Amino acid sequence: MERKIRVLIAKAGLDGHDRGAKVIAAALRDAGMEVIYLGLRQTPQMIVSAAIQEDVDAIGISILSGAHMTIFPNILTEMKKNEVEDVLLFGGGIIPDEDIKKLKEQGVGELFTPGTSTTEVVAFLKKWVENHPKDIFN
Repeated sequence: MERKIRVLIAKAGLDGHDRGAKVIAAALRDAGMEVIYLGLRQTPQMIVSAAIQEDVDAIGISILSGAHMTIFPNILTEMKKNEVEDVLLFGGGIIPDEDIKKLKEQGVGELFTPGTSTTEVVAFLKKWVENHPKDIFN
């Protein structure tokens, strides 16, 4: 039996626009993934703690507030502090190309901008997990 891909989706900071996060969560579920949706106003600590507890393959952050250059680095710092090394951090929202480049250099796996199809996000996650298998006995 194939192991289901587990993805945590969250809205970090004060950003209250959650439609995109809910659309992605539904698309991932429809694709057979197990989705843990944390909802609005999550801190980096809360997100990483939940990711550890839920043993997820990926953390997806939706951000429309303009705080992406603070939120993503703070989540990466929490991941490093908690030795979360085998989990993909990805996200989406309104993020300028130059910031996308900087965030990817810091360790964010992928950033999807408005207009990206849900099938593209699903395909990316499936390929990433396939190329980064978790040790299921760990």
